[in-house]
Amino acid sequence: QVQLVESGGGLVQAGGSLRLSCVVSTIFSSSSELGWYRQAPGKQRELVASISSSSGPRYADTVKGRFTISRDNAKRTVYLQMNSLKPEDTAVYYCNRPPPYTYPWGQGTQVTVSS
Repeated sequence: QVQLVESGGGLVQAGGSLRLSCVVSTIFSSSSELGWYRQAPGKQRELVASISSSSGPRYADTVKGRFTISRDNAKRTVYLQMNSLKPEDTAVYYCNRPPPYTYPWGQGTQVTVSS
């Protein structure tokens, strides 16, 4: 069973930066789309960024210009560089493949942005 292990979250002040990492336990091709999702308390999980070799990086409007997604296929790792963080970015962040290829969800990593 594929496992996803997210890390890099923490508590940061507004305007600060964090870099999230996600290691995937299985080898994936460069054409496989991978994404970062987040879920805030009381809200649905949403896709904030995704990347594949065919489509390149794509971002939700709420994070465009502040977040950067990247991947290292050799390390089976996807990253999310988050800059200019805002309190509304507070959530648990997860990585995964978008449907219909979604893996079992990992534990996520908590990001808390204080004002």
